[in-house]
Amino acid sequence: MTDPVRLVDIRDTPLDVAEVVGSLDDDAAGGLTLFIGQVRDHDGGKGVAALDYSAHPTALARLEDVCRRVAAAHDVRGVAAVHRVGPLQVGDLAVVVATTAAHRGDAFAASRDLIDTLKAEVPIWKHQVFDDASEEWVGTP
Repeated sequence: MTDPVRLVDIRDTPLDVAEVVGSLDDDAAGGLTLFIGQVRDHDGGKGVAALDYSAHPTALARLEDVCRRVAAAHDVRGVAAVHRVGPLQVGDLAVVVATTAAHRGDAFAASRDLIDTLKAEVPIWKHQVFDDASEEWVGTP
């Protein structure tokens, strides 16, 4: 089998769902599970006016490590994860993760593990500015 980690990136350009799905093309995969995180117009009861993601210089290596650990822990054929950095608008895609497996249950479990571990361990931080001019950082140490 080829390397299951097919696409890992952190970019300051718009994310492409078709690219992520295409990176996992595999005739032996019976299921592909995709998670798309997008910028919503509210958080914590406040309207979001602006949002900016920042990444630590080690973030890409950490993201690849997470992808490799998820691939090793689950019976998957492929893993892909792409995260956006920089200023984003409401509706923009912030993160796209996907996994493929012979069976749907394995793909669902791996994708859930992938997004949860990415959010917990990869040093990417969200700076939100709200409609009332207050602001917060999310995910900082």
